Amino acid sequence: MLGDSIYIRGREAFTGGSPQAVYEELWQRGRKGRLRTRAILAIAALVLCGMLVNPVFGVVAAVLLASADALVHWRLYNASRVWRRGLRGVERMDRTLRLTLERRGHRVLHGRLVPGHETADELVVGPGGAWLVHNEAWAPDAEISHHGGRLFIDGRTQSKLVNGLTARAAAAERLISERYGAPVTVTPVLAVHGGKLARSPFTADGIVFAPPLRLVRWMRRNATAEHSAEEVEAIARAAVHSLPIGGRIMTDAPPPPSRVSVAKKPPSETPLTTAPAHAVTAEAVEPASAEVAAGEAGGGDAVTTAV
Repeated sequence: MLGDSIYIRGREAFTGGSPQAVYEELWQRGRKGRLRTRAILAIAALVLCGMLVNPVFGVVAAVLLASADALVHWRLYNASRVWRRGLRGVERMDRTLRLTLERRGHRVLHGRLVPGHETADELVVGPGGAWLVHNEAWAPDAEISHHGGRLFIDGRTQSKLVNGLTARAAAAERLISERYGAPVTVTPVLAVHGGKLARSPFTADGIVFAPPLRLVRWMRRNATAEHSAEEVEAIARAAVHSLPIGGRIMTDAPPPPSRVSVAKKPPSETPLTTAPAHAVTAEAVEPASAEVAAGEAGGGDAVTTAV
């Protein structure tokens, strides 16, 4: 379609009338109201603190109050950044894991395909166990809660989401355990980007839900196993071989070639043969016999000439 981006194709967040576009428009419309409220708060702090204490303290209080109000609104806007861009938060979670768990001896595999299921955003293997991380982004006003051990988003259950993630983790656990040669527990967790969480982290439908940083903290404090550094590397290698990237499965390297040397044939097509020194050919015997017979018949000495 004429005018579409060649880098971002089919992303609903950038089409007119999408929830992201509506939210962005409403945020821009409310800019004047936020600035007006911030100015009123700053003037009130300046007058009250200036009258009660001194003018300098009034100015400082006004600047601090205006800065605090700007910070609160910026955090609210930035919390919906992933959702506003139509993403799920995979890049943000990758960066969080790289700056936290990977520096503490954990191995992180990105974008691994679980055969028969969807792609796992991240697979974390560490001394405390293994976790399959999934990312989801919701609107800033989405209510994320749990009741009776089940997940609810704006009052609706999410059976498709939780069933898919649970089955993916179970399949990854089975494949890695078979390759590793010992049972390996893979715990499904979900990183929440945006939305309103009643509290976090919380467990619903067997899955742990929390924002990225709190989820990382929960993974460090709630170990499901005890692995040494060698075991962490072995489990990570088993995961690399079991969970391909883009459908390509890793295979074992072929055995090295044998060291037994093989004699090379001579370059000539016809092999050269050498007769022993004492062997006499038929051509040499026949002329000699003829000459001896001629000498005996003529009564003279037979003279042989070597050619």
